Amino acid sequence: MPRRRRTVAQHARLRSPHPFTQLVKLLAVAATVVLVAVAGVTAYTAVDLTSDYVAEAVVVENQPAIPPDLGQLEGGVNMMVVGIDACEEHLKALFGERCEGPDAEGQLNDVNILLHISDAPRRVTVVSFPRDLLFEAPACDTPDGGRWGGGPVQINEIYSYGGLSCVMTAVSDMSGQQVQFGAMVTFGGVIEITNAIGGVEICLASPMRDENTAIDWPAGPRTIQGYEALQFLRTRYGVGGSDLARISNQQQYMSRLARKLVSEEVLSNPATVFRLASTGLRNVTPTQSLTNPLTLVQIASAVKDVPFEDIVFVQYPTVTASSDANRVEPNYAAAQVLWEALSANQGIEVTGAVGANDGVVAEPAPGETAAPTDAPEVEPGTVDPTTGSVALPESITGSSAAQQTCSNGVVN
Repeated sequence: MPRRRRTVAQHARLRSPHPFTQLVKLLAVAATVVLVAVAGVTAYTAVDLTSDYVAEAVVVENQPAIPPDLGQLEGGVNMMVVGIDACEEHLKALFGERCEGPDAEGQLNDVNILLHISDAPRRVTVVSFPRDLLFEAPACDTPDGGRWGGGPVQINEIYSYGGLSCVMTAVSDMSGQQVQFGAMVTFGGVIEITNAIGGVEICLASPMRDENTAIDWPAGPRTIQGYEALQFLRTRYGVGGSDLARISNQQQYMSRLARKLVSEEVLSNPATVFRLASTGLRNVTPTQSLTNPLTLVQIASAVKDVPFEDIVFVQYPTVTASSDANRVEPNYAAAQVLWEALSANQGIEVTGAVGANDGVVAEPAPGETAAPTDAPEVEPGTVDPTTGSVALPESITGSSAAQQTCSNGVVN
């Protein structure tokens, strides 16, 4: 029986969130997701803003226009959040070659996140899929009324074939999970979100330099917003050149964004809250299932009391692709342990590293120490008697929002 490794630092629970988090906590678990829930706050008063939000809503294949109440959904609910690298006019110069030539109008879904909200007791799991993931995708409808035939594909190309609905269909088929909600945001939208709350403080465990994204930053804390936020989220070579390490880097951002959004600095400032809500409405393209203000409030209310240690960020497990050593393909056996735990409404315990490919490292807070690495033997997929949660295979890396992590910068 393999020995389970507790490789992530354990920390004390953060103080209780501000009461207003029932309206914004959902969006706190992921940069773009927060915007979707905040939309529910202003949907009743900002009719001029919500009209465009509703008008651009995406129809999802094989889904009813109006979803059932959250309380009627067994096994919790899932939301797909897609970030695309659209060549927005004001950002073209920042993307360089990506926005030049015949491929400039293409839109790749480089960020793909499945957000799972469990039944009571409520927990939140954020699953990130590598952009270089190769798998067999099913056929799906396209926005122009056509049909894409599916087949072997890299996940970040699916949006260009069939839009948000097609990405949701593919991830649902691969995971076996029903995906009820979805939202799309551009990198420019993420910048606007970060600006709306006055920036996010990140941590660099070592200096980070990446000529491709013009990063040359010293080790230590750094507050990023605007262009720097885009640099940080896009850098790959700054964390060793691996897309898996980049995901770990992005998870640090989301975790720290969560803590910033529920802080007094944001929630005690009505102007900041309204600015954040307005920004979300202008920068998020939702599915039709997310256009009902009541639904948005229901989703936010479902997670309002979830402690940070029960908001867990994990990377979808992969192995090197048999057809291309520079790509990855699903580790279906390891992933099945995760999907079965979520479907059974069981808590999960990350036993692997805090981040893939050393993208981030765990940093104990002042006065705290890392948990001991010697722990009882627990077979992956079984319940840990000390925590009551399912121990995930070590190939699934990640951390919780309660953990302090720092990007492991690499100087290139």
